[in-house]
Amino acid sequence: MAQAKAGDHVKVHYTGRLQDGTIFDSSRDREPLEFTLGEGEVIPGFEQAVMGMEPGETRTVTITAEEAYGPRRDDLLIEVGRDQVAPGLELAVGQQLQLRLQDGRIIPVTVAALTEETVTIDANHPLAGEDLTFEIELVAID
Repeated sequence: MAQAKAGDHVKVHYTGRLQDGTIFDSSRDREPLEFTLGEGEVIPGFEQAVMGMEPGETRTVTITAEEAYGPRRDDLLIEVGRDQVAPGLELAVGQQLQLRLQDGRIIPVTVAALTEETVTIDANHPLAGEDLTFEIELVAID
């Protein structure tokens, strides 16, 4: 049977868990995830785990933070004045916002702290700094 290799378009089902066992994402209730191996479309550790799998095979792997979303970075905590936030926007710690960069790109951020004068936003990926465990089933190689 064929083994998945760089350049192959693959379909996988997966369930992702944090170290405490909490499920943070799963494709089991939707269409399989599709991507091309070697193109960097998914986190590096996930891509490496799929390499060499055969259709129908299931594998459980733990991916370190470095091979997932990287370590948490303090330089991605950004304090801005309340006057730089859209007027009338009700803010709460933990709230997800979108930040438009000067080049026009939009990135997701989280409100990390609030004072009367400032808003601290966190531009780290929500899973940064986390080791992740995935159960991966290779559904098909196209």
